[in-house]
Amino acid sequence: MVHAARSSHVPPPHPNLSRARDCERCLGWGTVVSRDGEHELCPSCQRAPGTAGGPVL
Repeated sequence: MVHAARSSHVPPPHPNLSRARDCERCLGWGTVVSRDGEHELCPSCQRAPGTAGGPVL
């Protein structure tokens, strides 16, 4: 069975690539793919400075 990519009405997140440059978790992309197949901001490099884990806004 052939599987096609799912279309989403939500645009992909826009990471800060300068923060992602040396990240080992996302390999410099700034996003990771969740278990649901959705792109999310990398929790390792895209956190706002001084926060406990929220994405950079």
